[in-house]
Parts: sequence; C-alpha cells; structure tokens
Amino acid sequence: MSTADTVEKNESPTPENPEQAHDVQHDHAHDHVEGHTHEHAAGPALNPELTRTVDVTVPAEEVEKGYKEVVKRYRKMARIPGFRAGKVPESLVRSKFADAIKQDVMESLLPQHFRAALDTQKVTPISQPQVTNLKLEEGQPLQFQAAFEVMPEINIAGYQDTKIAKEDGRLTDEEFQAELDRIRDARSTMEPVEEERMLQRGDWAQVSYSGFDKAAEGAEPKAEISADEVVIEIGGKQTLEAFTEALTGATVGQEMDVDVSYPEDFGERRLAGKTVAYHLTVKGIKRKMMPELNDEFAKELGEYDSFEDFKTKLRESLEHNKQRRAAAEGRDKLIDALVARFQFPVPETLVQQQVDARLERGLRALAMQGMSADHMRQLNFDRLRTAQRDTALQETKGALILDRIADEEKVEVPDEEVEKQLQYFAMEQREPVETLRQRLTQDGGLARIREQLRREKTGNLLYERLAS
Repeated sequence: MSTADTVEKNESPTPENPEQAHDVQHDHAHDHVEGHTHEHAAGPALNPELTRTVDVTVPAEEVEKGYKEVVKRYRKMARIPGFRAGKVPESLVRSKFADAIKQDVMESLLPQHFRAALDTQKVTPISQPQVTNLKLEEGQPLQFQAAFEVMPEINIAGYQDTKIAKEDGRLTDEEFQAELDRIRDARSTMEPVEEERMLQRGDWAQVSYSGFDKAAEGAEPKAEISADEVVIEIGGKQTLEAFTEALTGATVGQEMDVDVSYPEDFGERRLAGKTVAYHLTVKGIKRKMMPELNDEFAKELGEYDSFEDFKTKLRESLEHNKQRRAAAEGRDKLIDALVARFQFPVPETLVQQQVDARLERGLRALAMQGMSADHMRQLNFDRLRTAQRDTALQETKGALILDRIADEEKVEVPDEEVEKQLQYFAMEQREPVETLRQRLTQDGGLARIREQLRREKTGNLLYERLAS
C-alpha cells in the first residue's frame, strides 16, 4: 500500500474544451471528494479501532493563487463562439466553467496539503482517505477532514511456542494401488457380450430410459428425464442398488419399470432427494476389458523403459505430491493456530481487498466452466461479498501475522525467486515474460508476487521448525 500517494491522481492532458475537461476529471475527482460544501458520499466501512483523521486548512491566499492559475489555463484553452482563442473575458470563463474550475482548484490543493498533514502527525494511511466537511470558496480558506485506516500494532511475542502435529506425507501401498487402478481403468475398453445370457454383477448394461419425478405425478406436462444408449455397471460402487436389483437377470430386449429413490446428497442436484419412476429397455450387454500391466502398457503412457520403471516414477510422483499437499495443509493449520493465538484489529480496507481477490478467482473459475458474462452480471454480489467476508478476514489476519514474523526472522526473497515465479506465470498465461513484467510493474503486481513469496517462505520456515 502507498502512503499519501493514495490521493494523488495521474496528470492527464487538459482537453481543448474546458467542459470536456470537467467531464473527464469530475468522475475521477469523486474518488476523493464528492462536492465542495457537503459531505462526501459514504465510502467503504473503516475499522473504528484503526481509523485516524486529519483536519486540514489551506490559507485563503493559497486558494486565491490556485484559482488564478486554473482560470488562466481555462482562458487559454476555452473555445467560445465570438471570441478568439485566449481572448475570452475572465468573467465569462469564471461564470461558464465555475464548477469545473472549483473542482480543479480543489484537486490541485487537496493532495499536497493532505500529505503535509500526514507528515506532521507522522501517520501512514493504508486506505484511500474519505473526505468530509469540505469547504471551498474563492477568497476563503479551504477546509476539509480526511479519515483513513492505519496498520495495527501486532504483538507476536511467543510465536515460537506455537505447536502443531506434523501432517503425514507418506504414501501408503493402498493409495499407490488405487492410483494404478485408476490409470488402468482409464485405459480400459468396453466390448459387447455376443452370447445370449442374462445380466450379472460386473456386467455393464447398455440401456435407454425415460422417467419422471413421482412427486410431480399427475402434473401436465410431466418433466421427463430420458437418455439413449447409456451404460450402467451392475453392482458398481457408483450404481444405486435399485438399478442393480432391477437389471440383474435381465436379458437384451427386456423392458421394465423401476422406482429409484435418490439420496439427499446425490451429486446431480436435479435428482437429489427425489424418487423417479423409470421405464428401462436393455439394449445390450458389455464387459470392461482391462489392459495388461506390462511393458507395452507402460510405453503407451509415456517414455518409460519398462512397467517397473513406470511404477517407480509413478510412486515418486505420488509421494512428492502427497508430501507437498501435507506440507500445505500443515502450514494452513499452523497459520490458523497463530490467527487464533494473536488478537488485534484488522483493517477493513485489506479485508475488502481480499474479498475482491476471492471473488475474482471465483468468477474466473465460473468463466472456465462456461458461465456467460450475462449470467455473471445477474449474480447477487452483495450476498457473495458478505459470504466471503469471514474467510477473507481470517486470511488477511494470517497474512499480517506472517508479514510481522517475516520481519522478525529477516526473511528475504531474492530477485531470482521472483523471476522464476514470473516465468511460471508467463507460461501459464501464454504471455511474453517482458510484457507480463512491464504490466505487473506498472500495476504493482510484481511487488505483490514478492510479498506472497515472502509469506510462503515464512510459512515453510515456521512449519519445519514448529510442527512435530
């Protein structure tokens, strides 16, 4: 976060027509003040424990000087029919562009005097100031009050005494076998059973079906649930027992009716907790053919010398991933323990920034899943923000604790570590490294990357030292 620079705006060229200048600048100025003599519109809520205010008065002679400079610029740029450029009477300029002139004077004076007040009080804001009681009239002193948040004092005495149990990152034989079975199953094929026989457990029934929610029976028209040519594993872990019982012993061509009750936690929401009346038709019987676990199977999966080579590398990869997940879970538990141990007020500004970040990640995920921009605009963002706040508060508090411990432990992030992360992001986003570097440098993203790496490094250090 910047300090007094938070109220600075980038200088932009003044349009030839001062009315255009007012249009361009007025909205931006509202980030700092809404009017000249009335209250600023309510800004984001600030934590009262961390809110500080400064009262500022700018001498009348400086206000007068500001007016003269702005009016001079407006006279030079004004284009009014009947007058040559630069020859518009000052009185006409002052009356025609009164509001815009007043706004520009305020914007030219407020930032520098706000910074001076901060220097006098020796405070560092972490939020945009909320300006109130602003009074600006030519020939009179400029007066305003600015409220903002500051960082809390964080006492981390005794953090070295925090203990948690170390997560078990060892890979079990059962976990290895489950992954091997999953890979093998993914390479399996379905083959039709040519012999005429009944369905039995282990078979896959090829069926078509239609059905309706029994709770809606009698309603017109019925909401039909139907599909053609689907396969159901008889006795499979993912197959509801009602289907297994109905299909066991059935033959190709047979039709049947069966009521299926879905549990409340069923994965498909439209069926969860409902009882559906189905009409089934058996179209065929299939069996799953599993590939042999041999050298040929391994070579189909990648550049492996043999099946034993594949198993060795698979185990190494699984072990590495489990250890990494275990360490991440352990760090999270350690940070949770630190958050519970140390109590201090948290800046609402930082909490809301974290809410923004969480919502942005969520929206990106929805976009990747195919949600349209129109559907996203229909989301209730007030409700979403409220739902995210508690988690964002805990995450913000954890980050502040890690920053404080990093200072204590003198944790540093070398440039080469930032560069490595930057290259990773460039590959992930398919963007040239230098283009990404320039963009992140301009918007402060590069500093945020370093900040996040420092926190991760501090978390790793604490986990290795405090987990047992």
